[in-house]
Amino acid sequence: SDEHFRGSHSDYARYLAGMDASMRQKVALTAAHLLGEGRIADMGMGSGAGSAALAGLYPRLHVTGVDLSPTMVALARERFPEQANLEFVQGDIALPCFPAESLAGIFDSSVLHHVTSFGGYDRGAAARALTAQVPQLALGGSLIVRDFLDPGAGEVLLDLPNDDGDASDDPTSCSSAALFLRFAREFRCLLPEGERGFEAREVAADDLPQGWRRFRARLTCAVEFVLRKDYRADWEAEVKEEYTYLTQDAFEEVFARLGLRVLASTPLRNPWIVAHRFRGKFVLRDLEGRPLEDPATNYVIVGERVAPGAGVQLREAGPAPGPCRFLELEHHQKLPDGPVFDLARRPHLTVDLLPWFREGAELFVLARKSYPRPILTASSQAPALDGSRVGGGYVTEPLSVLQGDSPLGRTAEEALEARAGIGPQAIRGVRQGSTYYPSPGGVQEEVRSLLLETDPVFVNRQAPAVSGFSTSGQVRAIEARQALRAAQVGGLPNARLELNVYDLLLQLGEAPGPWIGAEVEVAEGPPAPATSVRELGRRPARRRFRRAPASASSGFLRVHRARFEELDAEGHALGEQTLEYVVPARLSTNTVAVALLRRVQGRVLLGLDDDDLPAVQAFLGNSQLCVAPAWRLPAEVTSLTPARAWLRARIAQEYGLRCGRIAELGGRYHPSPGVTPEVVYPFACEVEGELERRDRELAWVPLEEAVRERGLLPDGHLRVVSLRAAHATGSWPNPR
Repeated sequence: SDEHFRGSHSDYARYLAGMDASMRQKVALTAAHLLGEGRIADMGMGSGAGSAALAGLYPRLHVTGVDLSPTMVALARERFPEQANLEFVQGDIALPCFPAESLAGIFDSSVLHHVTSFGGYDRGAAARALTAQVPQLALGGSLIVRDFLDPGAGEVLLDLPNDDGDASDDPTSCSSAALFLRFAREFRCLLPEGERGFEAREVAADDLPQGWRRFRARLTCAVEFVLRKDYRADWEAEVKEEYTYLTQDAFEEVFARLGLRVLASTPLRNPWIVAHRFRGKFVLRDLEGRPLEDPATNYVIVGERVAPGAGVQLREAGPAPGPCRFLELEHHQKLPDGPVFDLARRPHLTVDLLPWFREGAELFVLARKSYPRPILTASSQAPALDGSRVGGGYVTEPLSVLQGDSPLGRTAEEALEARAGIGPQAIRGVRQGSTYYPSPGGVQEEVRSLLLETDPVFVNRQAPAVSGFSTSGQVRAIEARQALRAAQVGGLPNARLELNVYDLLLQLGEAPGPWIGAEVEVAEGPPAPATSVRELGRRPARRRFRRAPASASSGFLRVHRARFEELDAEGHALGEQTLEYVVPARLSTNTVAVALLRRVQGRVLLGLDDDDLPAVQAFLGNSQLCVAPAWRLPAEVTSLTPARAWLRARIAQEYGLRCGRIAELGGRYHPSPGVTPEVVYPFACEVEGELERRDRELAWVPLEEAVRERGLLPDGHLRVVSLRAAHATGSWPNPR
C-alpha cells in the first residue's frame, strides 16, 4: 500500500499544484552549485516538476527523480514522459539508491521532514538519511537540502486573530486562534494520544487589537503553526508532519561531520508567503512583548563532498603579530576643511575573466566553485540581517587574475589555460567587459573584466593551487541565466560573477530571463525632473580631496591582521595563513544599498546621488561619482525589520523622500571578499512623495538608460541595484 497517499486523484493534483509553485526557486537556489553535466538524484521528487525543469535546462545532465510513493512515481512518469535525460524511480531516500560515488549532485527538497515525521518523529532520522546519501556522491559533488528550519529553543508570544473565522475547530471555517488551539492538541498526531500536542497558554494583554488573542508557547511550536495555518483543505494530512527537525547550527554540524564543505547556509523568506500569509495574519513576540522577525519559510544548505582529510571549514584563529604588509590605510580630507575619510588601498589591478560559450539554445559561463575566502568568516563580522551564512567560507566566483607586467590579453590567455585547461586556440574572441569600483566608500579597488568566447567545453577540474589552502576551488560551467536567478534568491553571494553575466547578456543583446526574487512594484507617483546619464557625465570636473596625516583620522576604519585556519571534518587544523582585512571601527560590517525608484508617465526613474569619493580621485584624478545611496548600519541594527525602518528614516532625513514599499532586491552580496567581510543588503524603495526638508538632492535618470549607459556609472553598489531593479521591473533595455 502507498503509506503517503493523500486521497483521490484531485487531492493529488491540489497537493502537486502547491508544490509546483516553489520549483523555480528550488532550481535557482541549486543552479550555482551544479555542474552542467553528470547524473543527479532528486530525492523525494514529488510532482517531478523540479526534476523535469533541471533536465530541460541541462540537456547534458541526467536527472533521476526518486520517491517512496509508487503513486507519485506513476504520476510523474505520466506527466513528463519520453525525455532521454529524465527518469523516475521508486526508492527509499534514507537508504542507498545509487552506486557509491556515482552522482554529481543530490537534492533533498522538502523531503527530509517526511523521513523524520513518518519515522516516529525521530529527528536523528534526517542525519541518518544524509549519512546514507553522502557515499553516493562523487568527490566534488553537491548535496543540497531545501527544507524547513528549526528556529531554536525558547518560548514566545503568538498573537492571532479570533475574528477571521468561527469558534469551531473545523479547519475549513474556524478562526486562526481556534485552529491554533486545535493544533496544540493534535501536533505530532501519529504518536499515542498521551504524547501528542504541546502546551499553549492564553495570555491576557491590553495592547492587543480588538478580536485578537495572545498565546504563550515554545518557539518551535509557534513556527510549526504559522508555517501550516493556511493548508486548511489538507489539514488532516499536514498535521501528521513535523516540519522542523534541525537548527541551522545542527545542519552545518551534520554536513561537516559527513565530510561536506558547506558552500551556503541560507534561511529563506518567500516574499509571496510573507506578503499574503504573514503580514497582518499573526505577530510573533519575545516574552517582553517585542516583535520578532518573521520565521524562515524555507532553508537551503549546500555541501560539497571532499576527500577525507580535506578542508571543510575556515575560521579566524586569532590576531597575528607584526605590521600590515598588504593593506595600506590612507587618509583624505575633503576640501577646504571637511571631514577626513579613511581609505583601505589594495595593491594590484584585479581582472575578472568570464569564459562563455553556447550549447544549443543555452548560454554557459565558466566560474570557480568552492574558492576559499576566509575573511568572510572573520570574527568581527556582524550577524547577518537575514540569518544567511557563507558556510565554511567557500564561495562561487569568477576566475580572476592580478594584472602584472604582461599585456592583459596574454595574461588572460595564460590564466585560462592554467586554470581551466582551455588553450589560446579554443578562444574564439574577446570582449571588453566592465570597469567598476566594488566598494568605493572605503576600499581603493578597481575591477575590470574580459568576456572570452570559447569553444563549448563543460570544464570540471580542480583549479591550480593559488589560495594557500588545501583547495583553490573547481572550475566548471554554469548556465548564465540560472546564475542570475541564484543571486536573486540569495544563492550567489559574490556579486562580481553576477555583474559579469549581466554585462555579457547586454553586450549580446539578450534578455536576462524571468525575475524570481521579491516582487518590486513601482506605482505612478509624483512628477520629477528627469535628466540623462550622459548629461550627468558632462558636469564640471571636481577634485575635493587632499592627503591627510594619520593623526587627522577619526579612526573610522581599522585594519586587522589575523590568522585563519582551515579545518577538516574531524576539526583538525590543516594549515594556517595570515591575512589582513578592513572593517569599520564602530559601525557594523552590514551595509544597505538602495535603488530609489519612482514611476513618472509610465517610465521608471532611478535616483542617483552625485557624490565625491577619494577612491575615485585616486583612480581618475577627479572625485565626482554618481552613486546609489548606501550606508553602513549601526551595530545595534541586527535584523531586517529594524534595517528597513532605519533605511526609511535615513532616506527621509537625507533626501527628503517618503518611501512606500521597500522590497529586498535579490540576495545579499560581498563586494570585496578579499579585503573586507562587508556584506551588502540591496533594497528597492518606491518613492511616494517628497518632504520639505532634505540634506541632499538626487538626479533622476531613466532606469533603462542607467543600465544601457552603465559604463559611465562605475559605482559597484549602483551597478548591482540598477541591474537588478531593471530586471525586476521589466525596464531592461531593448536590443539595438
